[in-house]
Order: sequence, then structure tokens, then C-alpha cells
Amino acid sequence: MTTAPPLLKDLLAVLAEIAAPALAESWDNVGLMVGDPALEISGVLVALDASEEVLDEAQRHGCNVVVTHHPLIFKPLQSVRTDQVTGRLLARALAGGIAVASCHTNLDKAPGGVNDALAAGLGLRDCRVLVGGSDGDPGIGFGRIGKISGGAPFSEFIGKVLTVLDLEAVRVAGAAPATLSTVAVCGGSGSELAAAAMAAGAQVYVTGEVKHSVARWAEDAGFCIVDAGHFATEKIMISGLVGAIDKLCAAKGWALDIRASGSEASPFRYYFRK
Repeated sequence: MTTAPPLLKDLLAVLAEIAAPALAESWDNVGLMVGDPALEISGVLVALDASEEVLDEAQRHGCNVVVTHHPLIFKPLQSVRTDQVTGRLLARALAGGIAVASCHTNLDKAPGGVNDALAAGLGLRDCRVLVGGSDGDPGIGFGRIGKISGGAPFSEFIGKVLTVLDLEAVRVAGAAPATLSTVAVCGGSGSELAAAAMAAGAQVYVTGEVKHSVARWAEDAGFCIVDAGHFATEKIMISGLVGAIDKLCAAKGWALDIRASGSEASPFRYYFRK
């Protein structure tokens, strides 16, 4: 007996198990961005962004669903102009028969999501939520704070950040401790959680997109912030999200090709003085 392929609406239910849409911030846009819930799924590509490269990659691999972290449609559209980026990407997805769904701040806050992946990748143990708790659940919220078993010299920890996140360099603001045992993290743009990280007892805070004013505050407060970039501090969770989707689909008896994007790279490049 041949089993019919799952539908897009079935995959959306799986994504809701991983990161409930209700966890998303009120200003956010999560869930199905473009596509028909009745679409039969041929394959799923998971990425941070629904860029031209990612949509091309999905088509090459026969994946008609792209699951992204960042929403393809973030603000309400007053028009769909194909001479502008969002309109062009929407037209590209529609023309290629590719559906796009997103898990954004709900995946940031969910257990096993962006911040748990970042904390685990950097070797943190006994982690707890940095800010929040949602609906009384202490495991749901933004950021994580945890321990490094046995402690580590700061230079060794920075080396691990560079290696694990596949970076050429990071920006560091504030006084770096000689050794550290307590680290806070927030994937993506986490500048606003710096004071909370210090108040929670972190010696170092790893995040992305640190504002100049926050870097100056860290300098004056004697607190160390490591800016490892938005892309790298979120990219680390893609393989885990692929695994979570694959596990839930397999439990339902769905044999789907679910893969991480191999075409994505940070939009930034480094130039070094000669």
C-alpha cells in the first residue's frame, strides 16, 4: 500500500509542536508566509532566510517547502511589487511552487530552539532562561545562562566561540575576565539583554548586533560582551531544527527529505588591513 505524502498543513502542525506560534512576540509574523496548506510535500529545506539562493537551492533538490527562521513577510504589505526585494522573492516562490513557513521569536523562546542550541554549542551546562518564562513555564523565554564545567580561560573560550560558530573574528566590549565559569547567550540581535545578563551573574555575554551605546555601557560597567554576529549565533540551530522536524515526521511514518541549506552564508564579509 502506498502512503500519500504529507500535506503542508501537516508540517505546520509539526512546526507548532517544536515552537508553538503562541510563543511569538506580538510584533512578529510566524507560520505560513506563502503557499497552500493542501500542498503535497516533496521535500523540506531549512534555512535562516528565504533568499534567492535558498529558493534556488530548494528547487535544485526538489524541495517544495522552505522553513526559515526569519519571516519572508515581516511587516504588512501594501503592495506586491516585483521590482522590490520582498515582492520579487514572493513571486519567485509562487512561480516555483515553493511554500515558505517561518518560526521566529517562537523558536527563539522555545526549549530546544535557537538559544538552547547556542548554549549547548558553546558547552554551557545547567542552563536556565535569561529573560522571561512564558505562561509560567521556566524553560521558555529569551536567552540562556549557564556554566562552563571547571571554568576556562577567556582566550580559550573565545577560541571555542570562533571555532564553533565558524568565525574569523568577533568584537569584544568591556573588560574580559581572565577566567570564566558563567556565560549568558542570546542568538541574533540581543543587545537589549546585556544588562539582564550582567544582573543574572554572567561574566561574559555572547550575542549579535551589539549597539554602540551598549558597548560603552559594558565598558563603564566592567562587563564583557562578545558580539559574534546575528547570522552565526542563529545559524548554529539549523541542524537541530532539521533533526527535530525529521524526528517528528519519522514518528508519523512520513519519509521526507528534510535538509539544511548548504548555500547560506553571512551577508557580511571581513576585510583586513594589510
